[in-house]
Amino acid sequence: MYTKDLLEEVKGITLSDLELVNKKIAYLNNEQLSWKPSENVWNIKEVIAHLNEYAKFYHAAFIERITKTRFTSPGEVFISSPLGRSAWKSMKLGNAKNVKRRFKAMRSYNPSSETSLVTGNEISTIQKELNEFLKIIEMSANVSLRRVKIPISISKIIRLRLGDALLFVTYHNERHFQQIANLMAMREFPKK
Repeated sequence: MYTKDLLEEVKGITLSDLELVNKKIAYLNNEQLSWKPSENVWNIKEVIAHLNEYAKFYHAAFIERITKTRFTSPGEVFISSPLGRSAWKSMKLGNAKNVKRRFKAMRSYNPSSETSLVTGNEISTIQKELNEFLKIIEMSANVSLRRVKIPISISKIIRLRLGDALLFVTYHNERHFQQIANLMAMREFPKK
């Protein structure tokens, strides 16, 4: 795929996520943010706390690798590695905005296990993190999406190409914002 198209896609999805936060999620009250349809489902606060924790790891990795790289010639075309393609495809929503494959969050990123992840500042933090990710996307336009490598959260040894990592994080965010939209669309979801 063309580098320009990849960057436009991740930017477009991130802007859409930010719009959902700014126009809908930011106006929810505590009862709505804490509501769960069942005990084994995350509420909106927990979903956002999970995203914030991932952002902490990935944003730091992106910024460090982009600012320290010597590969400052962006290529016109980006080619995914087999591992990278597999990673982001597993996160990508289906055509009907459905989750094709479910994953269990690692304990350190799971707000059900690590209740300290839910701080009460989820909304302002995710707004800051999404805006920071937009800046990271802009920074990425000035380096090689193929040659810059980003460590993944489950192993510092395994690294994805920058382009694959951008798609992975974007699709991960998108799937969780769809999860929030699905919660808000439930008939039982508390009204204001």
